[in-house]
Amino acid sequence: MQEKFEEIRKRALEEAKQVDSLNTLNEIKAKFVGKNGEVTSLLRSMKDIPNEEKASFGKLVNDLKEEVNKFFNEREEYLKNKELESKYSKEAVDITLPGKKKSVGSLHPLNIVRNKIIDAFTGMGFEIFEGPEIDTDYYCFQALNIPKDHPARDMQDTFYFNDNILLRPHTSPGQVRTMENKKPPIKILSPGRVYRADDDASHSPMFHQIEGLVVDKGVSLCDLKGLLDEFVRKIFDSDTKTRFRPSYFPFTEPSVEVDVTCCKCHGKGCSLCKGTGWIEILGAGVVNKKVLEMSGIDSNVYSGLAFGLGIERITMIKYGISDIRTLFENNIKFLNQFDRR
Repeated sequence: MQEKFEEIRKRALEEAKQVDSLNTLNEIKAKFVGKNGEVTSLLRSMKDIPNEEKASFGKLVNDLKEEVNKFFNEREEYLKNKELESKYSKEAVDITLPGKKKSVGSLHPLNIVRNKIIDAFTGMGFEIFEGPEIDTDYYCFQALNIPKDHPARDMQDTFYFNDNILLRPHTSPGQVRTMENKKPPIKILSPGRVYRADDDASHSPMFHQIEGLVVDKGVSLCDLKGLLDEFVRKIFDSDTKTRFRPSYFPFTEPSVEVDVTCCKCHGKGCSLCKGTGWIEILGAGVVNKKVLEMSGIDSNVYSGLAFGLGIERITMIKYGISDIRTLFENNIKFLNQFDRR
């Protein structure tokens, strides 16, 4: 009988050592000490043991059971630790590696400049009006004193859908729509995308404009000068100055081109301003009386001023960008250079 006990003990120890998974371990453990296990069966055989030997036999069986359980419990602890080590190894983090920074988005430079322009003018009491990008020939040209046979049409490289419907070449239709639907005083800013059939380093088929309109009693070119002086100081710096040069636009009379002192050399002359010290930024003028009359405003009582500027142009001047196409390439290295707020 002692030999049988020893044989069971050795076999249990050997099989416990060879087990490499907890599921298999439980199966083998049940084979020895389970309900129908070999050690449990020894206890059932006590009925065949003489009474005087039952006590010693029972002690031997219990000792064997404890020893076999010890083998399997130790192996179970070993396998659990091994599984944990494997799990921790897979989930390990190298704390010597540099941290991963989350990328923070930023406004596109065009939106940065657009917002600054809007802030500058809304701070002077302007309201925002955004008209449709697809408009009629009347609002884009005729209501602005540009009839179909007017030579100024040659200045516009326009995308037409048909003879009457087109992609707006400027945001001026927003001014006309406002004058038709609102009585003076009027003080609005009309930003948005515009379209012209032009494409090179300084022109894009799609670009952005902001046009302003003021209509009230006694509005003059002097008011325009004061308004734009304040605007350029907010957009560039407090030392920036403006100058007016005579020009021609069908919808304003008189008309002017507006220059500012170069933001790079401050008027001394450099490559940006081509040595002149000045940079052209926008066109403006006193609203033509015909435009006021066509919109239902009495030009004998009211006068107006209007101005229009390209956001891309202001952005290129402000940040020293030489090619307008750079603004539409979505180059992350380029965009990361700008204000991240």
